[in-house]
Amino acid sequence: MSSRTPLEAGTRAVTASAGALTAATVAVSSRRAAGIRGTLVIAAVLTLAAIGGTFLLDPYRNFQLATAAAMFCAVAGLSMLIGHTGQLSLGHAALMASGGYGYALTANALTDAGAPGPVRFALALLAGVVIASILGLLLGLAAARLRGPYLAGLTLAVVVAIPAVTSVFSGVLGGDQGLQTALDPVPEVLSRLIALEQWQAWIAIAVAAVVVTALALVRRSALGLRMRAVRDDEVAAQLAGVPARRVKVTAFTLSAAAAGAGGALLCVVTQSVSPGAYTLSFSLLLLVAAVIGGLGSLGGAAIGSALIVLLPWLLGLASRELPLPADLEQRLAGNLTVLVFGALLIVVTLVWPGGLVALRRYLPRRAATVSPARTTTHTPTER
Repeated sequence: MSSRTPLEAGTRAVTASAGALTAATVAVSSRRAAGIRGTLVIAAVLTLAAIGGTFLLDPYRNFQLATAAAMFCAVAGLSMLIGHTGQLSLGHAALMASGGYGYALTANALTDAGAPGPVRFALALLAGVVIASILGLLLGLAAARLRGPYLAGLTLAVVVAIPAVTSVFSGVLGGDQGLQTALDPVPEVLSRLIALEQWQAWIAIAVAAVVVTALALVRRSALGLRMRAVRDDEVAAQLAGVPARRVKVTAFTLSAAAAGAGGALLCVVTQSVSPGAYTLSFSLLLLVAAVIGGLGSLGGAAIGSALIVLLPWLLGLASRELPLPADLEQRLAGNLTVLVFGALLIVVTLVWPGGLVALRRYLPRRAATVSPARTTTHTPTER
């Protein structure tokens, strides 16, 4: 009769535990890989659908679509920053401005050097993103030590300082007039098929797809989990070994890079960049778009971006169609948009605290889940 020694039993137990841990690690890795593949597939399908949709729009609607795609980059980065780390930024207009100026300066220099269009665009876009990322890194290093109104005040000061900076360096930044960039024409192959506005919409959609997909992958990564841990309880996250300050700085830098890409795209669409386009009201509008759409949600960022582009245009059409007195129409011209956005923000905050993206819960879903063992029926309230 044979019996196992304690050493043999311990060895077998350790081996079994190691095998179980390895199997669990492989399962987690496979699920993560499947999630990444699913994100990339969804991004590719939505991008192709958006590009195909440009054929159904007239030039002005394509211009609006390109503008919304540029806003989408900035709002998505801001939504991730606030929704996943709890850092409030009122200065994303300054980050967009840095991306726009970086793009304009680089594009003009490469135009003078005779660089071809695709190379000029790629390098200028990269320069805009890098400059915005550096500014975001500097702000993030300071923001990691600040909270609440102090952080908001710091980012607010950056936006307020934009006109002063452009005035001091007017020889480089163009002062109040800003900078103009060369027009990037439609490639010869596509010149007979699409118009300039549609080509710009394609560029904006493609860049926005890359930026937003990168943010989506960050959300699914370990960094995204650490961001949410820092947001929920910074002290507990630090006790668990999460470097909270480093996570905050990284999140601010990534958000700034997304805003810089949006500013560069806006410069491509308008062929110009000026301090008057990046005011405090514009920065607050980006924040309102993120809140109305839904903080931390990329779908909510898309909704908010579309609203800040389309709603002022729709209100302008409505005010021109209604038989209003001349003095009332003049008063509403500059204030109606602000009034409507304020009212919409209040309504959304009270009715749907999670933003308009929360309306997806009212979409129809499959009522039953059928399995070989049993059939389970879910009511809307159980979901």
